Amino acid sequence: MAQANHCRSLNQILHSFKQVGVRYINSLDPCRFISNFSPKLKKPYIYLNFTSKPKWVFTSSNISPPEWVNFPLFRVPKSKKPYRYVNFTSKPKWVFTSSNLPPPEWVQPFIDLSDLVTDRKDLKPSPWVSQILNLLDDSQLMEQNLDVYCCKFLIKLSPSFVAYVLKDYLSGKPDIAFRFFHWAGKQKGYAHNCECYVFLIQILSASRELDRIRHVFNEFKNSGFLMNVAAVNSLIRNFGELGMVEELLWVWRQMKENGMEPSLYTYNFLMNGLVNSMFIESAERVFEVMESGKVNPDIVTYNTILKGYCRYGKLQKAMEKFRDMEVRKVEPDKITYMTLMQACYAEGDFGACLGLYHEIEEKNLDIPPHAYTLVIGGLCKIGKVLEGFTVFENMINKGFRPNLSIYTALIDSYMKHGNLDEAMRLFDSMKNEGFEPDEVTFGVIVNGLCKSGRLDEAMQWLEYCQNNNVAINAMFYSSLIDGLGKAGRVDEARELFEEMAEKGCMRDSYCYNALIDALAKNGKIDEALMLFKRMEDEGCDQTVYTYTILISGLFKEHQNEEALKLWHMMIDKGITPNAASFRALSTGLCLSGKVARACKILDELAPMGVILETAFEDMINVLCKAGRIKEACKLADGIVDRGREIPGKVRTVLINALRKTGNADMAVKLMHSKIGIGYDRMGSIKRRVKFRILIES
Repeated sequence: MAQANHCRSLNQILHSFKQVGVRYINSLDPCRFISNFSPKLKKPYIYLNFTSKPKWVFTSSNISPPEWVNFPLFRVPKSKKPYRYVNFTSKPKWVFTSSNLPPPEWVQPFIDLSDLVTDRKDLKPSPWVSQILNLLDDSQLMEQNLDVYCCKFLIKLSPSFVAYVLKDYLSGKPDIAFRFFHWAGKQKGYAHNCECYVFLIQILSASRELDRIRHVFNEFKNSGFLMNVAAVNSLIRNFGELGMVEELLWVWRQMKENGMEPSLYTYNFLMNGLVNSMFIESAERVFEVMESGKVNPDIVTYNTILKGYCRYGKLQKAMEKFRDMEVRKVEPDKITYMTLMQACYAEGDFGACLGLYHEIEEKNLDIPPHAYTLVIGGLCKIGKVLEGFTVFENMINKGFRPNLSIYTALIDSYMKHGNLDEAMRLFDSMKNEGFEPDEVTFGVIVNGLCKSGRLDEAMQWLEYCQNNNVAINAMFYSSLIDGLGKAGRVDEARELFEEMAEKGCMRDSYCYNALIDALAKNGKIDEALMLFKRMEDEGCDQTVYTYTILISGLFKEHQNEEALKLWHMMIDKGITPNAASFRALSTGLCLSGKVARACKILDELAPMGVILETAFEDMINVLCKAGRIKEACKLADGIVDRGREIPGKVRTVLINALRKTGNADMAVKLMHSKIGIGYDRMGSIKRRVKFRILIES
């Protein structure tokens, strides 16, 4: 009976709904009902929920089924009338609720177990973390998917949640991190905290996203956050590595204004930033503050200032600071020694480089493999190949495996000293050790063979490299072209030069100069000038050596005016003459009887800052060699009269020139006379004895 009454009550309710034109939906999912609301209907749906027993479902044939429209939750159109929610339980009750959903919840990155966990390391990430990470796929719909998901589950991501995701999961993903940060900032009622900015800047710094970093940092400055020590250290470190001095100094000033005392790490990060940004003098002042303050420099601080000195060519200051470490009882490490050794090698001070290497050995520090490369390479460059080979053997005895650069340096040194057999023995040993020679190693071998006149062997190595697909660089070809040219095999040199273009090898100034030199020395100056013009057309730099070759060649062909035109062209192009170029010019002028012209050109170089100390000596040697002793003596008098050199030095130069050219008797006569340095009196007038007296007497 009660059941029948219940059914009648439901029928009455449904009948009353029908009278007012209200349709109903049979569903147990309120979200589904709301998300499938049809905006086409003018009358609202009513949601009927049948929960407790008996669960009956009522439908009517005269009620059309509802329309299902997929609208995202956050785009549900507003209805003029509120939704009605009717709940039928075992005891019929009328319950009406509003369509407004409960407010979203701010989610945190960790499960709240504050009553059980005291150490943050034991906290477990919230399940929301993995769900959000699945949506961070860098797709075009990433932000929209985040919106839909958060609206569906009524959540918002807290600043601590965003900071945690940035720090622990988005490292190395700058694009995703930037988009996620930007999306999170648009949440209603949300504001980034200090950690969000700091972690994002750290991520962007790793990929050197400078424009984005400046944009984010400008927002950070305008937010007025009070930074902690960790944030300060992170920002200073990142800005320092990127050379962003303005931003770095802003953080430093904010730290000081807020009364924060910099730690040793802060000072070191600041020092590194200043050094990387080329503010070495500012880094020096910070170092001095540390020396006289509470926080004393440590090994990292010293290594940083040494790096700054070495990077900017202040090797002497670096060595002084290095010795100061011993006074302050700061023990240098292998980074200290490597920094100084690299600087010494770059400056060509191979002796100092070797001394530092011996200090590492004495202190029993681990010797980095690159240290052996520097020491052996330096010794080979100064011609001490035996000492270099001794270090090489010492390296092997200590269990280090030499690299290809070390083998190449030793082979090159042996080649340059004419010890081709030892060089080839070392080459074979290198291949037996499993090292595959590269184009540099083959280039060294070919260059050594060409310098020794073993051109046929050098050409065989060229053929070997071509057959074995070894890359052949411009220096390889330059060595062959130069060797063939010096041997008079100009046609073969020209063929190789043209072959370079066919093989796609870029021809540089060395290749051009080698062929121009070959043509000029073999009397083909016109072809050399054509190649000079072609060099300019192809955009290859014409060096001082290019002009020197052509000037010398033109003088040999008695084209003196053309040689002078080339000299003035070189000056007009801003190419600074060197001793070799002026020697070529002065030799040609002196041999053609234009000594005064050579002296005038030499005087013109002085205002340009070009001081050629051996220029007069070269001219005297040329004149003596050509048997023009009278002109040589006249030139010597002019040098002394103008105050260019002291008489004693000019006298010594002339004596040596006479002796070398076979005029020993005249050299002895000059040596035992007062010519050049003595004085004669004619009444009250004191006059220096002229060099020309040597010829007149």
